[in-house]
Amino acid sequence: MARKPAAKSRKRATKGKRARRRFPLVQTLWWWVTRSLMGVALLALLAIALFSVIRPPTTPYIVAEGYRHGEIRRDWVALEDIAPVMARSVVAAEDANYCLHWGFDMGAIRDALEDGGQRGASTLSQQMVKNVYLWHGRSWLRKAMEAVMTPMVELVWSKRRIVEVYLNVAEFDKGVFGVEAAAQHYFGVGAGALSARQAALLAAVLPDPKARSAKDPSRFVRNRASQIADGAATIRADGRAACFEAQ
Repeated sequence: MARKPAAKSRKRATKGKRARRRFPLVQTLWWWVTRSLMGVALLALLAIALFSVIRPPTTPYIVAEGYRHGEIRRDWVALEDIAPVMARSVVAAEDANYCLHWGFDMGAIRDALEDGGQRGASTLSQQMVKNVYLWHGRSWLRKAMEAVMTPMVELVWSKRRIVEVYLNVAEFDKGVFGVEAAAQHYFGVGAGALSARQAALLAAVLPDPKARSAKDPSRFVRNRASQIADGAATIRADGRAACFEAQ
């Protein structure tokens, strides 16, 4: 009678070995998948930490556009050397509650859902993550990666840093990236010399830079720029620009 438990244990061990022998491919694939995901997560963490202190040398989208157009225009400029009204204009245009959230504007998301998905709810932080680390176009994989990386960036980067990098990688015309190149391209001035109207016009072309122009603006762009100028003044007055304004 005393030998039966041992015999049962041997049978279970034998069944376990058979099961492992039966599914070696599945186990191998799972091993590679889990380690690949861990590797991707580690690389993402390193890239986020690295770009919090050094300027991104380029982005996947800028590289792709460089191949498409043959050349690009891009000049990095620090946030303190950009006209403050430019930062306020882009925040007012893209994410007026930027200083009030941690990467996701839940109120805007609820409004978008109630509107049947007809309006966008991406924050400035999400757009910066997409522009710097990911690729353009609609993709569930990209949205999932963006959703994971955005709070990580918000945790490591300052709000000023997010605005600074966004302004330096955003596309303002075909092959024109960053606010310094855009200011020179459209108005013949540096980013630090932009007027409130010029800043609003640049912000107005951001959602669709290949179809909109700040040099020869359509009626829609002119009206949109006026709204953005009002919004920039509003967020300065009510304190919603405080998190990225120089103190």
